[in-house]
Amino acid sequence: MEYLDFELPIKELEDQLEKCVVIGKESDVDVTNTCKQINKKLEETKRNIYKNLTAWQRVQLSRHPNRPYTLDHINALCGDTFLELHGDRGFKDDKAMVGGLGKIAGQSFMIIGQQKGYNTKTRQYRNFGMANPEGYRKALRLMKMAEKFGIPVVTLVDTPGAYPGLEAEERGQGEAIARNIFEMVRLKVPVITIIVGEGASGGALGIGVGDRVYMLENTWYSVISPESCSSILWKSWEYKEQAAEALKLTSSDMKKQKLIDDIIPEPLGGAHFDRESTFKTVEQYIMKGYNELKDLSTEELLAQRYEKYLAMGHFKD
Repeated sequence: MEYLDFELPIKELEDQLEKCVVIGKESDVDVTNTCKQINKKLEETKRNIYKNLTAWQRVQLSRHPNRPYTLDHINALCGDTFLELHGDRGFKDDKAMVGGLGKIAGQSFMIIGQQKGYNTKTRQYRNFGMANPEGYRKALRLMKMAEKFGIPVVTLVDTPGAYPGLEAEERGQGEAIARNIFEMVRLKVPVITIIVGEGASGGALGIGVGDRVYMLENTWYSVISPESCSSILWKSWEYKEQAAEALKLTSSDMKKQKLIDDIIPEPLGGAHFDRESTFKTVEQYIMKGYNELKDLSTEELLAQRYEKYLAMGHFKD
């Protein structure tokens, strides 16, 4: 297990507990009470740390290398029913954007999401979860296929942003994202979106327009990353913590501003501490959202979606 800076007190206590257990096994000394005391202190420390996380600490948790990525969620939710589909039928298959058909709790869904890598080799292969225009065009092709056959869509957002390279701009990155937003607003099937990690900029919005939008507890959703915001405003990354607070990017901030529908709770310590529990909770929220939408007529579905997004940004004095 890898630990973030603010988790080091937890690591120290876990190391103490491990040593205590080893001493008990290797000697005749009864260390039961000592182990219980350390365990109690460990639980208290965990609760104190994770109950008072700052916005920047939640950003760090959303990027934790042990955190489950999109394909981890898909494999846990769909098992061997998932059939990945490839290519945008125009340029090539973007490995940063994955999608295909799968069954969740017996119901067929078209599932689409950004995929990051687990190590240096796979990070390069997946382009660090940053999709090119062909990735967004692949996503749109799959959504249109789902619409044709009346299959609901689930999107899993986890990206530091769309790929900003020259070649991506040459192939129409901005147009591809704008087209996806335009088409998703009028897609004639239910769309459920879940932020499972990072939700940065237009890269997230390109698959982020949904009838139900949920965020896992320790994720973020914003027009820009804290580091980029800091570098623009202060010409340095040193103010990233201050930028994270100012951006109001956490799940609780998003819920308060009515930009998402609900927050999916995570196990104590984050999704990576208890993956199975996280997957089950995500499945429950997907099916909850689907059951709320499945009986709506196409006209009702679209009217509710229009109303949802037109209401965003309206404030009263």
